Order: sequence, then structure tokens, then C-alpha cells
Amino acid sequence: MLRRLPAPRLTGLGGGLFSCVAMVLAAGLVWLLFDGSLVGYGVLFLPVAAATALWVRPADLITAPVSVPIAFAAGVWPIAGGSGGFGGQLMGVVTALSLHAGWLYGGTLIASLIVIVRKAVLIGRRRMPRRAPARRPA
Repeated sequence: MLRRLPAPRLTGLGGGLFSCVAMVLAAGLVWLLFDGSLVGYGVLFLPVAAATALWVRPADLITAPVSVPIAFAAGVWPIAGGSGGFGGQLMGVVTALSLHAGWLYGGTLIASLIVIVRKAVLIGRRRMPRRAPARRPA
């Protein structure tokens, strides 16, 4: 028997917080299991981007494609591999973001496409004429 997936309705802030926390946890998992592999981090980023776009409520759809890249950058900080203090760590983050921009663009594209489809479905539902109940002949 198939069970339904959870369908939480996150606000814009909640969606951003969810994606940031999920990506920091994903970075910790990648750091523990794969020695900080950014490819593994990128692979984990794609379902987080999709979940964020699916779970944000309809009124806040536009926030999903904005918060997902921020979450990628927030999560890449611990595994960026910089050294030498704050400046070295910042350069590690910038380098990781530039070298693995494909994952960042891919997740943002996934979130954007999901948001566009959800918005189109919402608009389509609003434009459909409401059917009057069928009358039975007496």
C-alpha cells in the first residue's frame, strides 16, 4: 500500500529556514561520510531544492527559487576547505561556489520549474468555470 508523502505548507521564511538547515545537515553528513565531497553535497542539494519548492505554500511560491541558492551557500561553508582564518575560509567558499556552480544552477532550476508549474496549475484552477449542479428532471 502506498502512503502519501507529507505535504507541509511552509511560509517563505519557513522554506528558507528548512532549506538552510537541511543543507547544513547535508554538509555535516557529507563531511562525515565522504570527507567533504562537494559532488555528494551537490547531489543532496537537488532533492532539498525540490522539497522546498514543493512544500512552500502557494502565497509564497516566489521565495523558493530565492532561498535555495542561499541555502547552498550556507551549507557549503563547513566543507569548503579554506584555511588560514576567516579570509581563507571565505576564499574556500567562493572557490567552491564557482567550481560547483552547476549543482547550484541545477537545484535553482529545479525549484524554479516546480514553482512555475505549481503557479500555472493554481492559475488554471482559478480560471476554470464552476459547474452548476446538474438538475434532475421532475
